[in-house]
Amino acid sequence: MKKILVVLALGALVVGCGEKKKEEKKEGFEMNRTKTEEKTTEAQSEGVPVDMDNEGVGPFKDISFDGEIDAELAAAGEAKFNAVCTACHMAEQRMIGPALKGVYERRNPAWVMNMISGPDKMLKEDPIAKALLKEYNNAIMLNQNLSEDEVRAVAEYLRTF
Repeated sequence: MKKILVVLALGALVVGCGEKKKEEKKEGFEMNRTKTEEKTTEAQSEGVPVDMDNEGVGPFKDISFDGEIDAELAAAGEAKFNAVCTACHMAEQRMIGPALKGVYERRNPAWVMNMISGPDKMLKEDPIAKALLKEYNNAIMLNQNLSEDEVRAVAEYLRTF
């Protein structure tokens, strides 16, 4: 008789514990694996705001380009770009650094030239440069010690993208 009572008690315990409890909605973290697509412009995908007024920190101020691209200067800039920039930058593809196509639609020409000539100072003092550093996993742009003429040539070459 004791065995029957023990078996019945265990059976009742299993049945009683086996009921599904009503799901309670708890506040807090919720995981949703639904993929949402957003249309973004190239500037938005960079994650850093467009700022055409910021000239950056450095010797270049009030820079404006002629209407036409100087082919000779751009050719010199292309050679310098291929020698020192292509390890981290491409025209249309993000790499270690940002894609440079359309850079003058996102940045002031003086800012671009100051970044080329003195990235170390820009990364310490300029808010856009700091944001780009964060966006690109703290990959520091190295100072290539380019002369002002070389910087101007690379800047002209970037106009061809």
